[in-house]
Amino acid sequence: MSQSGASRLAGSPPLPGGSLLALLAPEPSPSPPSGTPSPGPPPALLEGDWEGREELRLRELEEARARAAQMEKTMRWWSDCTANWREKWSKVRAERNRAREEVRQLRHRLEALTKELASLRRDRERERPDERPPRPPAAAGSAGSPPADGTEGDAGPEQEPVRDVGAEVPQKAKELELMENILASKQDESWEQRGPRASFSRQERSRLLWEDVSVVEEDATKVTALKLRLDESQKVLLKEREDKLALSKIIEKLEGELSQWKIKYEELNKNKQEVMKQLNILKEIHQDELGRISEDLEDELGARSSMDKKLAELRAEV
Repeated sequence: MSQSGASRLAGSPPLPGGSLLALLAPEPSPSPPSGTPSPGPPPALLEGDWEGREELRLRELEEARARAAQMEKTMRWWSDCTANWREKWSKVRAERNRAREEVRQLRHRLEALTKELASLRRDRERERPDERPPRPPAAAGSAGSPPADGTEGDAGPEQEPVRDVGAEVPQKAKELELMENILASKQDESWEQRGPRASFSRQERSRLLWEDVSVVEEDATKVTALKLRLDESQKVLLKEREDKLALSKIIEKLEGELSQWKIKYEELNKNKQEVMKQLNILKEIHQDELGRISEDLEDELGARSSMDKKLAELRAEV
């Protein structure tokens, strides 16, 4: 027994010394949590960096969406404005065509009235020489001269032979003078009988002439008013045309900006998809690393527990 105990005592010291050193060495096993996560911070930092970038890109996407919505609203507003301008343009065009048609009709009417007025003036000028014959009775000596104006067709052919044969045949000249006096007296009687009717017709014609003149003046005032309206409508049309050109330029500019924003939006969507893919890959890598670290920790904990059991057994043996 003493030999066995001595042998045990002799064999036991080296075991506890080596085993204790071996067991005490891994005791700083708590250090693995501090040492093993050393590669951990970079993924955490990378994750935070990716999250910040993702937030920035999400903000940019939201801003792009808001701008696109605003651009769509402005485009709708401009389209409504252009529709309103087109309606106004069509109304003004219809009014302009109506005014032109009225002006054309009034011009035709004015031309017709001017022609009627010219014809009335001609008739009046033709009637004036017929009013002159009543004057000869005042000058009895020159009775043959007035009928020369009124009766050119009757006395003309008889005066020529008087002038040609006046020196040779004075009797014929006297007969001709008597005939002229008779004709003049007959014409005076006819004019006296015709006087009131002619004066009445002249009064009616003058009244009609003044009425036509007043109508022509009214039509002229209407034409001037229509011309003024036409000028104003043309000015309005020119202004609306300029506004329409400016609006079309603004719409083209907005369409270009909208296309640029759409391109940027598509690029941001593509970048977002790529970022999401990278984030998913990083998450998978991070999860794999966490699983591996957890497995390492479990292995270390299992080894430590086994070592603790061995130490307890050795202590119990000691």
